[in-house]
Amino acid sequence: ALRELVAAERRSAGTAPAAHRRGASALAARREGIDYGSLPATLSEHAVEPGDRAYDAVRHTYMRSGAPGIVLRPRTADEVAEAVVWAREQDVPLAVRSAGHGISGRSTNDGGVLLDVGALDQVVVPEDGSRRVRLGAGGTWGQVAEVLSPHGLAISSGDSGGVGVGGLATTGGIGLMGRKHGLTIDNVVAAEVVTADGRVRVVDAREEPELFWALRGAGGNMGVVTWVDVEAAPVTDLVYSIMVLDASDTAGLLERWAATVEAAPRELTSFLHMSAGRGGRGPMAQLMTVWADDDTDAAIRALESLADSAPLLDHQAVLTPYSGIVRRADAQHSGGGEPGSRSGLVEHVDQATARDLARFLGSGAAQLLQLRAVGGAVNDVAADATAYAHRTQNFSVAAFGSRGGPAGIDGVWDDLVHPHTDGLYLSFETDSRPERLLEAFPEPTLTRLRQVKREVDPTNLFSANFPIPPAGA
Repeated sequence: ALRELVAAERRSAGTAPAAHRRGASALAARREGIDYGSLPATLSEHAVEPGDRAYDAVRHTYMRSGAPGIVLRPRTADEVAEAVVWAREQDVPLAVRSAGHGISGRSTNDGGVLLDVGALDQVVVPEDGSRRVRLGAGGTWGQVAEVLSPHGLAISSGDSGGVGVGGLATTGGIGLMGRKHGLTIDNVVAAEVVTADGRVRVVDAREEPELFWALRGAGGNMGVVTWVDVEAAPVTDLVYSIMVLDASDTAGLLERWAATVEAAPRELTSFLHMSAGRGGRGPMAQLMTVWADDDTDAAIRALESLADSAPLLDHQAVLTPYSGIVRRADAQHSGGGEPGSRSGLVEHVDQATARDLARFLGSGAAQLLQLRAVGGAVNDVAADATAYAHRTQNFSVAAFGSRGGPAGIDGVWDDLVHPHTDGLYLSFETDSRPERLLEAFPEPTLTRLRQVKREVDPTNLFSANFPIPPAGA
């Protein structure tokens, strides 16, 4: 209590805590283009600089190494607004982070400002029995599942509990209940966002509907989301299955698995992870599959069909709450690896597509190939309802590998996989060539986004995540 009183008095007086009076070596680590002395006292208390002991714990992301010039860690929406206004005046790039799990690595940078909203991690369940829950952008989906499960609620939210709410709820959210309950963004009904002018706005279908539309699919370009209201689904227990399959007939497995998923009831959503053979072993496949209710008899029938995709080597299935699948995970982000990641969406995995995916996996360009089901309820939504416009495709394809040379992931992907794709999913893409933007946001979505961008971010402050140029720029 005494520490809190002292901190409050320091804030009111504009006095920086003693711990932030940095020595000569820490000051020498500061980066060019940042006016450190102008940082508001409300932000300096929790800010981390390159010379600070806490720096190594906050500089990197899940897969990417970073060296930001300063990490701001606001505690409230008003502090986020202060941070945005201050960052706008600096001569360095700005990155925004919710949890830092993003594969693309766009939530860190080199020498810039990093705005980390991890402290805004509340999960609020209404007491009136309704299903509209409020999620702080800095929370993680494992945390959300843990809080919601005792209430018989869940939100389709990827396959990793360490992923941040803000990143997923503004990009898409391809989850293990997607065919039954849609993308994460399809269930977002309101949001609070701080725009480039420092305004804190609450938006929904009636209040600033164009900005609300843009946030659901391109939110990283429009501002810093601090919370979202989401209509959770009534979910008690569900069936979670992990199968290991022999993938020697890679093309056949891909084609049979995809056809089975498309024909299955919507309760079934399946993710296929494949690795190339090594050390004399052939390629292997793992299926992560959810049957999105507690009807175990129906689940068994559907899983038996999936097991026919290839020789079954191992299978485990459990009846579990959603929190047993998407589990709380502490961030241990140390960077490194720096793999290239490529993304595409396909309507069907036909014979030609399966053949070239198998060739791609066998080329050695990728260590991992993943296919995620995105049909069913995802495709019930109109293409113009959100800034994520891909509503006819049934599968998301992603791969991870080295980027070097024509034999690297980019070159081989462009030759073998890209011709079969129709659009891409932002969260799994590291290729920054200009043509990727139109694949992520096909017309007329891109033109509409540029118009919203002109209204809320005309100087393109938020340009780290597939920068969308304002209309007229």
